[in-house]
Amino acid sequence: MSLLDPRPSPVLESVLLPTALPPLPAALPPAAGPGPGRPQLWLVATAAHEETAARYAPLVLGPAELARADEFRRPTDRATYLCAHVGLRRVLGNHLGIAPRTVSVVRAPCPCCGGPHGRPVLPDGPLHFSLSHCEGLSLIAVAATPVGVDVEPVPDARTLLEAADVVHPLEAAELAALAPPSRPAAFARVWTRKEAYLKGLGIGLGEDPSTEYVGAGPAPAGPGGWLLADVAVPPGHRAAVAVRREDVGGAGPD
Repeated sequence: MSLLDPRPSPVLESVLLPTALPPLPAALPPAAGPGPGRPQLWLVATAAHEETAARYAPLVLGPAELARADEFRRPTDRATYLCAHVGLRRVLGNHLGIAPRTVSVVRAPCPCCGGPHGRPVLPDGPLHFSLSHCEGLSLIAVAATPVGVDVEPVPDARTLLEAADVVHPLEAAELAALAPPSRPAAFARVWTRKEAYLKGLGIGLGEDPSTEYVGAGPAPAGPGGWLLADVAVPPGHRAAVAVRREDVGGAGPD
């Protein structure tokens, strides 16, 4: 399931199914109030949203986001960025009961240095959210506690060799035990789990990703105080979500 569940949930399924975000001008269904232990996940396919996102972006996004979009040299990257950020404003506005253009997003203090470049948050809001995008695909998560998501394409074998030092030693052993054709997808599974967790903490790659074990097998190993799950995405990609357990609210920064 992908909807926020009002019942406490000490575990997540190994794989969660996101909801496809309908293109504009379709309205989203009324949002349920956030519940503990389960994120709501939305998948945004650039091909389905590109035309309407470009048309609505000037009405929905702020000047900084529009300027950032213009910095992308590749049209496909620009389109994915606009689709992701317009989609995020729609989802948050739906939860808050306000127009997408009036959603205010700020940066939390960085947990590492205290600077104003931590994870994006709603000012004094009851919701936590996370956004990730790669070419052609975006993933949005909303939860009652800090949450992180990541979506990535499955890398080629050369990229896998170059990135071998970013995994935990136990994960490296698990990857090495696999048949070579299976390693790229398994590595992408490991990497998205790590990114989701670190984004949930609010530190991103400010921390060495090789220090935390999340596992390369089918079932993720959630770090203490966090629930971790893979997310079902189109072939050629891997994705994951990490959400902080409500019963250990002190584990990790807000």
